[in-house]
Order: sequence, then structure tokens, then C-alpha cells
Amino acid sequence: MWITVFGQEWMKRRLGDAMVLGLLALVYLLTGCDIPVKDRSEERAAATQAVEAPVVATPVSNEITVPDAVPPVAVGPVSYEQAETAYRAGEYDNAVALFSAYLEQKPTNPWGHYMLGLSAWKAGDRRTAETAYETSLSLDPRHVKSMLGLSRVLIEDGRADEALQELEFAAEVDPTSPQVFRLMGRAYGELGRTDDAVAAYLDAIAQDDTDVWALNNLGYLYIQTSQHSEAIGPLARAVEIAPDNALFQNNLGIALERIGFAGSAAEAFRAALAADATFAKAQVNLERVESRGVDLDIMADLASYAQKFVAEVSSWRDLVVGEFEVDTVPPDSTWNREP
Repeated sequence: MWITVFGQEWMKRRLGDAMVLGLLALVYLLTGCDIPVKDRSEERAAATQAVEAPVVATPVSNEITVPDAVPPVAVGPVSYEQAETAYRAGEYDNAVALFSAYLEQKPTNPWGHYMLGLSAWKAGDRRTAETAYETSLSLDPRHVKSMLGLSRVLIEDGRADEALQELEFAAEVDPTSPQVFRLMGRAYGELGRTDDAVAAYLDAIAQDDTDVWALNNLGYLYIQTSQHSEAIGPLARAVEIAPDNALFQNNLGIALERIGFAGSAAEAFRAALAADATFAKAQVNLERVESRGVDLDIMADLASYAQKFVAEVSSWRDLVVGEFEVDTVPPDSTWNREP
């Protein structure tokens, strides 16, 4: 079964936090005091052995870091819908302020804290995001989206070992989520556990063979570990689904160039620049390939690479889905937006 003894202890701890936070919420309503959020960073550090982070590879990074930002403050009654509208409009700083104001009125809604965390993460404020996700999980220990959001923050903060704990909990609650396994792949990759990272990405793709980020990340990992031939299949499939993604095209071009398909590599770099004319690394890569003046007629049959990879995924899916049908735990919580 997916629910391990470790997972049961975690659920007890989470539920304990929820009960305490419920009492604090009552105090909040009576006195107007802020609700403290339990800092579990020391617990995670004690529960996980430190692992040296891998050396950053030369291909273009898939991660974008944004400096911390201080959000504005909203005053007066705010509805969930108002805050969500700001988030969907890409006004992330404003969404942080609005969800913060909303939570002064509805402090026990885990979805409100989740959306505050998501808005803060998008605004580049990882500290606020982590606190919000932690609060959501204290209120609803089975809130998978908050586990995923928290794990992203931890990975970006260089704490992949802690993120992996959250993802193991998430896999117990919803073992059929490709996002859980994709993020596991990222965490394992950051920790230098390449074989585990590959297996996690394959699990994600077996559950959703259109998960372009799992496909790209798997191909990128193969490039990082100099397995360039292995990288072609997932990257060819990724650009087949999302041909206008400059990052995917650039990564495919790198893999193609390294195994000798100079002509196809140049085409991929051109496609990257067509999608994003400001993509400086793709421009450098294209100039490097074209400056050689030879082998530009050597092309790869990318459709065949993609089809072969899809066929392999189909054979994995039968095994993976069968396993999950036996071991699945009922997913997610019963909370609504407005409790």
C-alpha cells in the first residue's frame, strides 16, 4: 500500500497542526491577532540527510529565478473572486495583497492560503509562498496542490531534500498525479540521483504522455548526463506537441548537434528563434552550427524518434496504471473555496 508508517506519522502531525490552528483561528476571530504558522524547517532538516547538489550543466536552464518582492497591502472586505481575478490577469503583487485581505476574513480556508502561496510564488516572494502553503497544509493535510506548490518553492530555494519529503506525502495521497512525479524528477535531479530522476519522469510521462514539461525535463536530464541519443525521443515528442516553445526547441537542437545531426540542430535553433527572437543562447547555438559550413545536410527523422518514444511509453503505461489501480488512495480533500 502507498500509505507507509512514515506517511501515517506525517498525517498525525499535520492533523495535530490543523487542530491547533483551528483554536488559533477562534482566538483570531475574537481578538484580531495574527495566526502563527508552524516552522517545520528544522523537522525536515533533522529527518533528511544532506545531499550534495549536482554541478550545473551547460544546456540552457529550465528554471527562472525572480528576486523577492514586497507585495502591496489591500484594505477593506475582499472576495475570493476578486483576488482570483487579479491572479488570472497576471497581477501577482495585487493578488498577494487581495488574498491576504481575504484571509483576514476567511482564515480557515486552505484554498485561500494556497492561492496566496501561488500568487506570492509568481510574484517572486518565496518566503510568503512557503508560509502560505504551510498554513494551507495545516488546515488540510491532504491538499495535494499545496504540497506541489511547497515542493516547487523548496526546490528553487535549494532544499530539494525537503521537497522530496513533501512529494512522497503527495504520492501517498494521489499516486496518479503526473505533476507529483515530474516534481520528484526535479528534486532527484537536484540531489544528483539521476536514475531516480529518470524513473520519476518516466512515471509522469506514463500517466500523461502529453506532459511536455516532463518530456522536456527528461530530455534535459539526459543532456546533462551526456546521454544525447536518449534525449532525442522525449524532446522530439515535446516539440511535436508544443512546436512554439523556444526552450524545448533549443534543448532538442543541443541534443541533435551533439550526436551529429547538424542540419536538424540548425532547424531546431531556428525554430527556437522564431518562437522567441530574443533567445540569445539559441542565436549563439545557431551561429556556431552554421559557422562550420559542413554537415548541414545531415538530418534526423524526428517523427520516427517521437513515435518510437511514444510506443515505449505505451508499454510502461499498462504496468504503471495497473499498479496504481491496486494501490490508489482516494485523492485530495473535500474543502470548497468558501467554507
